Amino acid sequence: MYDQGSACIAVDAMGSDRGPAEIVAAIKLALENFPDLDPVILVGQEDILEPLLIKEGIDGHPKISLVHASQIIEMHDKPLQGMKTKKDSSMARSIELVKDGKAQVVVSCGNTGSLTAIGTIRLRPMPGVERPALASIMPHKTGHFVLIDAGANPAAKPEQISHNAILGSNYCKLALGIENPRVGLMTIGTEEGKGNEIVNNTNSILKQLSGIINYSGPIEGFQLFENHVDVVVCDGFTGNIVLKTCESLFNLLKDFMTEELGRNPIRGLGYLMSKGAYDAIKNQLKPERYGGAPLLGLNGNILKAHGSSNREAVMNAIRIAHEIIRKDLNTQIVEDIEKANSFIYQTVS
Repeated sequence: MYDQGSACIAVDAMGSDRGPAEIVAAIKLALENFPDLDPVILVGQEDILEPLLIKEGIDGHPKISLVHASQIIEMHDKPLQGMKTKKDSSMARSIELVKDGKAQVVVSCGNTGSLTAIGTIRLRPMPGVERPALASIMPHKTGHFVLIDAGANPAAKPEQISHNAILGSNYCKLALGIENPRVGLMTIGTEEGKGNEIVNNTNSILKQLSGIINYSGPIEGFQLFENHVDVVVCDGFTGNIVLKTCESLFNLLKDFMTEELGRNPIRGLGYLMSKGAYDAIKNQLKPERYGGAPLLGLNGNILKAHGSSNREAVMNAIRIAHEIIRKDLNTQIVEDIEKANSFIYQTVS
């Protein structure tokens, strides 16, 4: 079995835009909502965190321990610079806990570039995987789908994108409970030959991986939200643009609705009468629902939550971390990658 370390969740308390108070509040929520939650190791500056634990009434909780880290990697820090100059950062210490086998998953709201760089260098890719990938959960017409890679590897090769398909398929089974996820390759047309050379070579590889993944073929952008597939595979450059564009569009539509519904009392009354429908739509679209994007493919697990995540989003990231531990995600990934690589490298050689 793949050795993933102790069943503990290391939480980087200092990387959030909202500050460590929001992280501590999230841990309290997680403990209240998930009674079987794995122990949490809170990593950060003790003099700041201890009063917050007391304020939330969870100081001395049997499932919480504290590891001191004197430094913070800021959002503006360059990835390699932060790793070299801030070796005692809360992010680095959290990842070290996984590397040393004292924790199994890291949850962090910190700098994505630094988290990817430190995680990749300290934990190293798992056997058979060249580069890690970020998996993000997004809504479609009747549920949700996994987008991978959402930004970890912008200049990916066909074999790396093929690995993304396996990583994303396994994560979809865990996070969305879909037994045999449909996998689609993001491109500019569904006809054979559409797209660039990398996309076409990736398509050729994925067609050979039946039995390992359920490949449905290429998909276009307008199909993303139509429930055509459960996993959308792409390079990190494309995936990051898709992710951030969708987030921006959601916020724009929300602002439009707020402005238009407040223009006169009749519209306001109409909103009150339709509030249940609006709340259901908001719940379907809100990013807090799944909380974190896992950096998959490493010898250890890292969950990247958005820098501005509120306590509900961080709580749900901690919940996903618990599921990763409980379902032993990486063991199945290693087995599938080993099966797939004989086809992948035969095709690209």
